[in-house]
Amino acid sequence: MATKFADLSKGPKDLLNDDYTSSVVLKAKKNAGPVAVTIETTRGDDGALTSKVGTKFAYAKFNVDKGQIKADGGRVLETSLKVTPEVKLSFLASKGADLGVDYTKGNFYGTGVLDVMDMSLVSTSACYGLNSGLKVGGDAAYNLSGSKGLSGFNVGASYTAGPLFTSLTVSSKSAATIGLLYKVNSDLMLASQTVHTSNKVCDVLGVGAAFKAPVGTIKAKFNSGGVVSACLIREIAPKVVMTASGSVTGADFSTFKPGFQIAM
Repeated sequence: MATKFADLSKGPKDLLNDDYTSSVVLKAKKNAGPVAVTIETTRGDDGALTSKVGTKFAYAKFNVDKGQIKADGGRVLETSLKVTPEVKLSFLASKGADLGVDYTKGNFYGTGVLDVMDMSLVSTSACYGLNSGLKVGGDAAYNLSGSKGLSGFNVGASYTAGPLFTSLTVSSKSAATIGLLYKVNSDLMLASQTVHTSNKVCDVLGVGAAFKAPVGTIKAKFNSGGVVSACLIREIAPKVVMTASGSVTGADFSTFKPGFQIAM
């Protein structure tokens, strides 16, 4: 299966980042015919409620992957069009506007993105997977205005062997990021992400686990900053998922940050 270079470390990254929250959120989804509508309401630290309304739908080969209006008046629009089985065009408009193209063929996945609002940046990526479980790729960005030239690049590889997944990404800033994911069994997974530079031998972005227990999925992690986080994801009714989360720095419980989300 072809993989986008940006998703090369998706496994450990998702386990260590998804579901953790320090906000109070209610997310409601409803299908109105062929259109899916989502209303997400968040309670701020001052008790004020803010909402954003989103939708997604498809017509023929054209997709509105995300159309969203925020409480502050901000808007997000993500669309895509399947030109051929191998080529997909996309358009993203938020604070800026980007025109993209994705090309997949066999185990190859290539992308290109152009900033069409300011015409200031173009970026590209490529990733190729081998049948052995090895995937290699890279990306690069080029400035079209100001100090024209290459603004940065990354190269990386990932390897899957049975229950073990590992990835290595090296940036033009001489930072190496290592991701590990190990499936102990059908209920337990372990993951880690670390960054290594000449200034800091090892910076732990996160080391954690996810466990499917009778009460729901339990996740926990810690990082080199001493922050310990945990969350519980449980289906409390058909198609109603509750996520309770919390984090604390070291043993200082005055830093405790709770989070709660219900998605239905």
